[in-house]
Amino acid sequence: TAEATKKGFCDTEVSKAEEERAYRLSDVKKLMVELEALNIKKDELETEIEVLTGEVETLRDDLNKTTIQRKVEREENIQTMKEAKEGLAVVKEAITILKAFYSKSARVKESFAQFSPVDEDTQGAGFDGAYRGKQESSKGIIGMLEVIASDFDRSQRHTDEAEAKAHADFVEFDRTARADISGKETKRTLDEEDLKTTKNSIASTMEDLQTQQNLLDSALARVEELKPMCIDTGMSYEDRVARREEEIAALKTALCILDTNVVEAECQQR
Repeated sequence: TAEATKKGFCDTEVSKAEEERAYRLSDVKKLMVELEALNIKKDELETEIEVLTGEVETLRDDLNKTTIQRKVEREENIQTMKEAKEGLAVVKEAITILKAFYSKSARVKESFAQFSPVDEDTQGAGFDGAYRGKQESSKGIIGMLEVIASDFDRSQRHTDEAEAKAHADFVEFDRTARADISGKETKRTLDEEDLKTTKNSIASTMEDLQTQQNLLDSALARVEELKPMCIDTGMSYEDRVARREEEIAALKTALCILDTNVVEAECQQR
């Protein structure tokens, strides 16, 4: 019958519509979860890239400043060592000359006065015995020069040691800083590539979400379309059959009332 046919149609179409609605709703929810995760990842990558960029700039700035300071320090140390080396050489030479002079003077047996053609009754050179220089004073002078030489030597050695340590420290700092910079730049590059991929995924997911949302809207519209005919009657199948038969009978009665010429076969039987 028509009612049975309608019931079969409604059962089939409503089931299909509700299944389609549930399927599309599930896809929409899944895509929304994926989109939220992608947006979180995007924000995290952008934050990390910003942090890495700042850290790289700071490291480069520190490296440049330290490099300049090291250059200035090295030039100062080289100048200090040069002056100490030259000063030490000059003082050593002076000590050598003075020692040689006083040593030679000490060995002189007679002063130049005994070789001088002066009369025996003169006072000679003005001093008794052989001239030997101021031997006592020489010890003080040479001792002072040796202290100065020791200062120059110590300054040269200490500066050389300080320069060697400063150089080693700088080399270590330079290597560490450059490795850190390289690592952060590599990480930033990878993050930038990942961010690009993530943005593409967001755009693609947005398109998929829009497509699924349109399909969900269609499924919902289909369910709403079926409701008046198949869902919202509030009557059982048997009630609907009886109601339909009553409607048909009423229509026939009305038809016969209008059929004053008794043209219809059913009206002829009345």
